[in-house]
Amino acid sequence: MATTIRCDIVSAEAEIYRGEATMIVATGEMGELGIAPRHAPLITRLKPGKVVVTTAEGEQLDFAISGGILEVQPQVVTVLADTAVRAEDIDEASVRAAKEEAERILAHRGEAMEVAEAQQRLAEVSAQLQALERLRKNLKH
Repeated sequence: MATTIRCDIVSAEAEIYRGEATMIVATGEMGELGIAPRHAPLITRLKPGKVVVTTAEGEQLDFAISGGILEVQPQVVTVLADTAVRAEDIDEASVRAAKEEAERILAHRGEAMEVAEAQQRLAEVSAQLQALERLRKNLKH
């Protein structure tokens, strides 16, 4: 039997995932992190991007997050995300529309605050689109 660690992914709105995992991969400020059972305790900030959870059964679950905090404790890994969504729950049409709007704002260089918000939104929707692409790729195999 493989060694596992509990993984909780929580957003401001709801608990997104809770289960046993053999590996959790997330995008930290300094790059991608791989967390396996018995990992040293740590806390780090997460950038908008992906979280991939490999379950005890070997299934890979893909999530897109808009940033947050990852905490590793001896028995549990907690992802506290600003927003988080499972790849299969992403509404591609609305994500593409949000991406186009953010790109439009950036192209026209609006006010500084508007540009910063557009950059953040662009990072979020890009992470969601990447999660969709990974989901489609995994479904083909």
